[in-house]
Amino acid sequence: FYFSCTMSSSSMMSGGGLGLRARGRGSSAACGASRGASRPLGLSRALRLARTTRQVKVLAVAAPPSTSTSTETRKIQPHPLNDGRVGFVADNTSNVHVGVAEPESDSNNNICTYLEPWDPASPYANKEWTVYRGVAYDLTPFRNAHPAGNVLLNLAVGRDATALFESYHLDPAVAVKRLQRLPVLEGFPVHLVPRAPYPNDSDLYNTIRERVKNELFPDGAARRGEHRTGSEWAGLTVLVTFVSTAALYVSTANVLAAAAFGLAGAWVGLTVQHCGNHGAMARDWRINLFWGAMDDLIGGSSLCWRYHHQVSHHVHCNDTDMDEDVYSAYPLIRFDARLPRKPWHKYQHIYMWLAFPFMQLAFQVGDLKAFFEKRTEGAVMHGAAAWERGSILVGKAAHYMLLFIVPCMLHGWVAACVGATIYMMIQGIALASVFAVSHNTFTNKDPNLLEVDDTRDDWGLQQLITSANWGGRVGCFFTGGLNLQIEHHLFPAISFMHYPAIAKIVEEEANKRGYPYVHHKTLPSILGEFIRFMKTAGEAPDSVQSSFPPAGGLGSAARQSA
Repeated sequence: FYFSCTMSSSSMMSGGGLGLRARGRGSSAACGASRGASRPLGLSRALRLARTTRQVKVLAVAAPPSTSTSTETRKIQPHPLNDGRVGFVADNTSNVHVGVAEPESDSNNNICTYLEPWDPASPYANKEWTVYRGVAYDLTPFRNAHPAGNVLLNLAVGRDATALFESYHLDPAVAVKRLQRLPVLEGFPVHLVPRAPYPNDSDLYNTIRERVKNELFPDGAARRGEHRTGSEWAGLTVLVTFVSTAALYVSTANVLAAAAFGLAGAWVGLTVQHCGNHGAMARDWRINLFWGAMDDLIGGSSLCWRYHHQVSHHVHCNDTDMDEDVYSAYPLIRFDARLPRKPWHKYQHIYMWLAFPFMQLAFQVGDLKAFFEKRTEGAVMHGAAAWERGSILVGKAAHYMLLFIVPCMLHGWVAACVGATIYMMIQGIALASVFAVSHNTFTNKDPNLLEVDDTRDDWGLQQLITSANWGGRVGCFFTGGLNLQIEHHLFPAISFMHYPAIAKIVEEEANKRGYPYVHHKTLPSILGEFIRFMKTAGEAPDSVQSSFPPAGGLGSAARQSA
């Protein structure tokens, strides 16, 4: 969201930014492509111009909210992709002040230097610190006491965890009370830590969450963790399917068995590992850890997934700076016209189907890279325990033992190679077909909906605009709720079997405010829009502000903390 967008009058009249087409027809131009006189396109007008089809619900605002935009590129300072480093240079006296809120000068007017909290010489380097709403806390006393287990607590270490904290607790008042019992780190240089969004500042999100809590989980059910239950029978179904197809593949290693095994692996990836790593398969963290570890068995990494998916993607959905789902495939694929265009991108809607079969292999390469670099593309693994990092290698060994070594011993290397290839390709296509459509429709990536402070500064609205749904209960069962992506992004820690009921509440609240709620009836329908979007994104000319991370900002909130 971090490139301010201005459109010329003629560009706005013809539909303006990517995905805005007058009456659904005509050409579309990338945000900022026009070099003439320009003025910001507010959220209200962008919503009125938003592309509509019979299969997609996109609503127009009745009462335009107040909006503000800037013609300046917004930047996050410090930036998360640089570990928060702001680049202060030591002065000639080598003075070091730790924990001072703002830069100061000594008696000789030398600029003082600040140790970052990640610096090995910092007094906070060996503390398990986190930041919540501008206050630094020591998480050490909460170690082994967190109800959702240490693997989720570890995600908060070494960063501003406000967005993670507030989006994962259905009853935030109780959670905040426990958090505030932790030791406060006085003098901590909070200004050096990149500021996360504040979900609880969103009226939309607060309203939806209160309705979900009161209507679906009344009488203290949320405090008892009942929102994390309900998918047990679905999990057992997925597990039995995976074990059965694995046994069939190992015993026969034929093409059909490999394809069935690949589909079962994709089902695991979409459902139980996904919800388990979110802590949403059960109240007991050990059960969630088991389901989450299934990601390692099918070829992924539960550790890398937690940082990539929860820290980077969920908190900053469709953010060209910090959502690695947007830029990790670049320059091969341009998922967003706010990234620079390459000549081959105009064909990406065709060749992407040749790339998707290798997505699982790309994940494995990324996992091994993360093991050595201690970071994914979009998040540093500050809090990862040694055993968690070791799980990357152990998981790869278990995966290849099941997929290749045992079949090779039983049926020969040719059958094992063919079977492993088919498994990876089938799994890659299945995962890509579900994952890619969730945030890549015209509305989800429309810069005129994103490049305004109303969206930048409202986490709930950001999740609503940048996500898309398809199908209903049947799709929910087979995708682990990923077909109801809007509800999943608003409530990642709720069992996916509750999403159909939550969807009714979310759509009602979106209707009241006139916000877009994108819902296709079927997977083929949203796949069709996804292909059209990718063609348009690949052909769209560069914006004047097109750039590659790091660049951008978090709206007015980031400007205040810069």
